[in-house]
Amino acid sequence: MYDIRPLIPLLLTAGILIGGNGLQGTFISLRALEEGFSPSVIGMIGTGYFIGFVIGCIYVTKIMRAIGHIRTFSALAAIASAASIMMAMVIDPVSWFAMRLIQGICFAGLFAAVESWLNARVTNSTRARTLSIYRFVDLGSVTAAQYLIPVFGLSGFDLFAIISMALTLSLVPISFADRTSPAPPQDVKFDIRVLWSVSPLATVGCIIVGLTNSSFRSLGPIYADGIGMSVTGIATFMSIGIFAGIVLQYPLGHYSDKLDRRVVMLIATFGALAACIFLAFFAGESELFNFIGIFAFGAFAMPLYSLCSAHANDHAAPGQHALVSAGTLFFWSVGAVIGPLFASFLIDAFGPHALFTYMIVVLAFFMGYTFFRITAREGVPTQQRRMRFRNLLRTSTYFTKLAAPPSERDD
Repeated sequence: MYDIRPLIPLLLTAGILIGGNGLQGTFISLRALEEGFSPSVIGMIGTGYFIGFVIGCIYVTKIMRAIGHIRTFSALAAIASAASIMMAMVIDPVSWFAMRLIQGICFAGLFAAVESWLNARVTNSTRARTLSIYRFVDLGSVTAAQYLIPVFGLSGFDLFAIISMALTLSLVPISFADRTSPAPPQDVKFDIRVLWSVSPLATVGCIIVGLTNSSFRSLGPIYADGIGMSVTGIATFMSIGIFAGIVLQYPLGHYSDKLDRRVVMLIATFGALAACIFLAFFAGESELFNFIGIFAFGAFAMPLYSLCSAHANDHAAPGQHALVSAGTLFFWSVGAVIGPLFASFLIDAFGPHALFTYMIVVLAFFMGYTFFRITAREGVPTQQRRMRFRNLLRTSTYFTKLAAPPSERDD
């Protein structure tokens, strides 16, 4: 029987930590606007965070091997908390870039520690459901945190202090948990080729999620401000997009545990693409239409990382989960470095709706690549591969593939 209770302290820790980080992502963008920073400068500050994330992913397995999961988490949470206070003390683009870079390094290690811990405690038959619950906690805490912005306002020290408190308090649940922690990761060098060899689709998927979801998290407030929303409207827009990820998180995870994860990933990508088309070309400046569109986007786009992570970990060898978790985060952060920066220049040049036009192109590419991976088998001739692609579009073949046992699925 599936029992989530042993993971509750870890999930509580994750909720507090991610809530503080999610609040900071929106708040920094809006506070930077208030301080007179341009969208491209704000995009650069967001890029600093993700550059740090890339660096953290490379070294986190070495740190966890040297001092263990709990000590790694404690040290990095303390450093991230101090960086938040420093941002309140020195309001300057260069200083903020440096602090966000430091925080990116820390959060890469924090998320890798939590996710590798979770993956080490579950089996393939419950993995996606567990990660869906983790994402439920993630998105729920971030959604609730958004409404602290209109309550406390953008000016002053209050929100910086609340963020620092959240990062520090995240240590409490994990400190009171039982002393069982995963075995240290294998003594192997961080090698991005390992994740590619485990699952090319998960690798590309993590990059795509970084290119799209991170652009929304970093530049969604800029988009909402650009179409004339108030501070409360911006918080609502961001909250709806993030909260919507809860709606399909568990159902998609549940069906991906039972069926072919790649088909579920394809469905989620199609839904996110359709939402972006609506936001880019039909929503206009209507608050109601934008709320509807961003709800649909969040519902389908937010679960994609969990699906990619579960797909990669399905094929991970024992003791390899920390490396795979760091690898998925690394590829996500590579996309997240490029996405907000590139999208911010498009917004500067073409206006706020360019954000979702850019996402349309990225998601359409991923749909095509997912189709290719579903229909591809090593050693199958190109002509036969094309025939299988066409067959997949036929209803009978589609449902036959859905029902195929996991041992017969390739990737």
